[in-house]
Amino acid sequence: MQAEMQPLKPKSFWQRPEGITGAIFLLALVIGGGYLFVQVLPTLIKLAENTLYLAGLLALLAGLLYVVLDPKMRNLIWFMYKSVMRWITGLFVQLDPIGILKSYIEDLKKNLVNMNAQISQLRGQMHRLGEMIKQNQREIQTSLGMASRAKESGKDALMVLKARRAGRLQESNMKLEDLYKRMEVLYRVLTKMYETSEIMLEDLQDQVVVKEQEYKAIKASHSAIRSAMSILTGSGDKRYMYDMALEAMAEDVGRKVGEMERFMDLSKSFMDSIDLQNGVFEEEGLRMLEKWEKEGVSFLLGKEKNALIAQAEDPKNVLDLNASAHPPKKEARGRNQYDAFFES
Repeated sequence: MQAEMQPLKPKSFWQRPEGITGAIFLLALVIGGGYLFVQVLPTLIKLAENTLYLAGLLALLAGLLYVVLDPKMRNLIWFMYKSVMRWITGLFVQLDPIGILKSYIEDLKKNLVNMNAQISQLRGQMHRLGEMIKQNQREIQTSLGMASRAKESGKDALMVLKARRAGRLQESNMKLEDLYKRMEVLYRVLTKMYETSEIMLEDLQDQVVVKEQEYKAIKASHSAIRSAMSILTGSGDKRYMYDMALEAMAEDVGRKVGEMERFMDLSKSFMDSIDLQNGVFEEEGLRMLEKWEKEGVSFLLGKEKNALIAQAEDPKNVLDLNASAHPPKKEARGRNQYDAFFES
């Protein structure tokens, strides 16, 4: 039973790159604050002996309690802290979600070129393997015919020789047919991934053009002061929410591109392990592919992964190696798959 794919959840502050920076700074603040408190404690005790200074210290303590107990003030301080940590981290790491999405677009374009080359190579191998299986079948029939005639002629030695040859070819064909089925799974998955990735690239390019303009407008109209005021009034920070939507979109694209690249590596290793000229292949390549088949639902293919594997196992569903994959046109596909990330 394959596990269901978990819905994508936005990363918390601590799970993002700026969260690491924030944790380091927070630790430094705690250690530094504790050390400073120990150093100034004698001075605070002396100040507390003076009524006027004591009143000031109590007022300061009341202010700190207000910040701690008031939800809006806590949110404001937290927002300011996250903003500063994000700015510091952004000096060293690419945090701009639009920039990240643009880099994924370039990765997708390169992957599609490489995947198309893999599909062509695999198609060629499958054609050759299919011919080997047919040739073996012809030789099996020839050997069985010669064995039959040798038996009728009383040539027992020749009969045994031809019968054994037919048996060896039959055993070889069973292995080759099993290999062909695994290659068919690989071909169907690669072709579907290619088609799905073409759609994803087109949707992503369209979305980035639109969202880049919207993002610039939001950044221009939502200054740090306006964001702070939005938090204090309880209306929420529109820019922050837009950032989260873009980051969730980038996270979704990232894991799909990652799966695409991992499967391409798997398929390359599998194809490299096959030596059709000598009719041999490494069992490790088969095991890697079978392991992938048994893993959970694909991020890129969704539940179609199970359907593709079932099609390859179905003898009635004959694969046409000469058919080219064409993704449905935009009008037939409907809405952009990334619109949902920006719906409130």
